[in-house]
Amino acid sequence: MLKIRLLFCLATVVLQQAVAQEYRWQQRAEYVMDIRLDVNTHRVNGTQKLTYYNNSKDTLAKVYYHLYFNAFQPGSMMDVRSRNIMDPDPRVTDRISKLREDEIGYQHIQSLKQDGKNVSYIINGTVLEVTLAKALVPGGKTVFDMTFESQVPVQIRRSGRNNKEGISYSMTQWYPKMAEYDFQGWHAYQYVAREFHGVWGDFDVKITLDPSFMVAGTGKLQNADKIGYGYEKAGTTVKRPEGNLTWHFIAKNVHDFAWAADPEYEHEKLQVPGGPELHYFYQPGAKTTEVWKKMMEYGVRHFEFMNKTFGQYPYDTYSIIQGGDGGMEYPMCTLITGERTFGSLVGVMAHEAAHSWYQGVLASNESLYPWVDEGFTDFAANESMAFMFNETDPHKGSYGGYFSLVKSGLQEPASQHSDHYSTNRAYGTAAYNMGTVFLHQLKYIIGEEQFYHGMRRYYNAWKFRHPEPEDFIRIMEKVSGLQLAWYLNYWISTTKRIDYNVKAVVAAGDETMVTLERVGEFPMPVDLLVTYKDGSKEMYYVPLNETLGNKPVEDKTVQRYDLQAWPWVNPTYTLRIKRRAADVASVEIDPSLRLADIDRKNNKIDMAQAMKPYQDPTK
Repeated sequence: MLKIRLLFCLATVVLQQAVAQEYRWQQRAEYVMDIRLDVNTHRVNGTQKLTYYNNSKDTLAKVYYHLYFNAFQPGSMMDVRSRNIMDPDPRVTDRISKLREDEIGYQHIQSLKQDGKNVSYIINGTVLEVTLAKALVPGGKTVFDMTFESQVPVQIRRSGRNNKEGISYSMTQWYPKMAEYDFQGWHAYQYVAREFHGVWGDFDVKITLDPSFMVAGTGKLQNADKIGYGYEKAGTTVKRPEGNLTWHFIAKNVHDFAWAADPEYEHEKLQVPGGPELHYFYQPGAKTTEVWKKMMEYGVRHFEFMNKTFGQYPYDTYSIIQGGDGGMEYPMCTLITGERTFGSLVGVMAHEAAHSWYQGVLASNESLYPWVDEGFTDFAANESMAFMFNETDPHKGSYGGYFSLVKSGLQEPASQHSDHYSTNRAYGTAAYNMGTVFLHQLKYIIGEEQFYHGMRRYYNAWKFRHPEPEDFIRIMEKVSGLQLAWYLNYWISTTKRIDYNVKAVVAAGDETMVTLERVGEFPMPVDLLVTYKDGSKEMYYVPLNETLGNKPVEDKTVQRYDLQAWPWVNPTYTLRIKRRAADVASVEIDPSLRLADIDRKNNKIDMAQAMKPYQDPTK
């Protein structure tokens, strides 16, 4: 009987593990690429061997690749969208429509085989659709061998050649990239300028080009002793071969590979204590050298803060590279424009490097959930900047951006695909500002200590796993003991607004009655601070019935009274204060200002206003 029980328990554990793995399976891609860049024609010739693992329960008859460079052609979806959207990105506008043949981007597939057999394929804009020679069964793997030729476009958006600061090559979204397939199906989106999603895997990349160019990018350089340029260990004698140089990078367990090249780069390194080696690449000059050198130590401090606050960065290196058209994140590196003021340079560095946590390592589908990608990153970067520069209100700008969008009438639900917002303003505010406010307001709901514990637990539980928003909420429910699905739904899937009002403060003998009103349609728990004329304070906490619990006391220096929950269907709530109205100086909703209340003018009553005798509102 004991043996049977042990076998049953073992079978149960195996079954549970199998169910868990089946529920959250992930595809895997291993790239080996050998490419040559001609710096005179701006063309790339390359070979790609891609080993693709089908860890799904589905048999795949087709696969899809992204061909991002094809977006930089007149008449592309990116071109048409940019020329027709209400508020076009000033970096794009109609520039694509004016590109000449030698300025456009393209990716031509010269040959493609699956396990040695030719396959048929169709190119539709920025998507390559491949019909397999042999269907890929669950648990199987297959090898795709490809040769391709690309032309690097004039730099317009993220990727390209000769950006406005004179960086020769910003090579992002530059190779035929396997689209992600998961429990939702294929994510083979056309590229219209916004977000990306990729398959976890390994990259082994060799880049050959003119020896005068320095290369920076994803991964760790394998042949530093033959390359030099500051990559070599101190005291190493560099033995460069004659002719073009081949740079060999390897990156393990990442979902993309980016690089940049320029003959004028300066390369400097700093070590983060207990963290990665930071590499800085910039063009020295009057607009860069001083601010870049000053910024470098802040990069170290930023990584120390992020490691301590949100979880440990898992790779050995990280590169901050001058390039691109603003700031854009990639695994193990970022490309940022470098001719900035010191504050701007540190700010963009902090934001893009924070993406290493909330895109590089967690890798949620940023096309579907840009607010998780940009919002979580912006929140973390704001917190880090506040730490480094002693700022007291780091998220004020995010709240202001959200309030401004609400007033404009352009707000759209943050739940939609990033490409389909009607305006760039609505997209940007939803992704950056609303994502940030979502987290800061979550502090208000569950308490600050539980919040940071939850952020670290989320990172450690879901790194390298493409989490969904519901996975984040479930972690926060576990650490807080509160139900939070209602909050995710209201904030992300609707445009309902938070607006609470201190409707009345009235005398009732030796007590005071306070009536609160929910003016907006978005229900929330309420922190109500009562300040007395003698300087003492009391907090009255009104939980929302949807949370099924109370958050812990946050400020132990102020007495808190936990009241009955406020049912979300009730427009008003009346509470009793056991002190005379004459003793009260003020009553204020949300003194911490974390509640995204669209009209804060009615959140506080000073007792200089006239008092009224109490009347029971139910009679």
